[in-house]
Amino acid sequence: MASLKTQLWRDNKAHLLCKTGGGHKGELQTRACAKPTPPAARAWKLSVVGSLPLSGWFRRWVFRGAPERRGLQDKMELLQVLKRGLQQVSGHGGLRGYLRVLFRANDVRVGTLVGEDKYGNKYYEDNKQFFGRHRWVIYTTEMNGKNTFWDVDGSMVPPEWHRWLHCMTDDPPTVKPPTARKFIWTNHKFNLSGTPQQYVPYSTTRKKIQEWVPPSTPYK
Repeated sequence: MASLKTQLWRDNKAHLLCKTGGGHKGELQTRACAKPTPPAARAWKLSVVGSLPLSGWFRRWVFRGAPERRGLQDKMELLQVLKRGLQQVSGHGGLRGYLRVLFRANDVRVGTLVGEDKYGNKYYEDNKQFFGRHRWVIYTTEMNGKNTFWDVDGSMVPPEWHRWLHCMTDDPPTVKPPTARKFIWTNHKFNLSGTPQQYVPYSTTRKKIQEWVPPSTPYK
């Protein structure tokens, strides 16, 4: 293998130099003793022994100019990122609206406004996103008298928009209104669990332990 590597290295030189003695003051004289190997022959030899270190040199020789092309591609990708960023900022009405949506929803996306329900929730769609992220909602800041700027909940979405938002249908209620049902509230109420207004059923069982009630007479 070592002799094969040496032979390939010699063949890829521009020409072989044969050293001969008898020069002036003991210096060596050189003469050309082989012609340059054609590029096709070099490529064939390197393809036979592709595991040799020269294969990396051959790749660099074939793909010469690749670093310049990669640099240009990096610049184009950077321009695309900057373009998308400016589109997102302008799509939310400027930097203030962009930061507001970012802090509230922890995500910033730009899409087509499909509709808005009577509570103020806005629904968007972007088919360029992958399935599951192509539909989203920006919640209202006030619902049923409660400030929901920071405290939002998924139950704030009414039934008519719930099926479209979860991809149960492709027709939003603005295009195809749902059938009216008796069990659907006229005024949608979101989940109140964890709030003072939550529903807590009273107990119907007798207590096993009675709490101590202090006497009403003052201590003497």
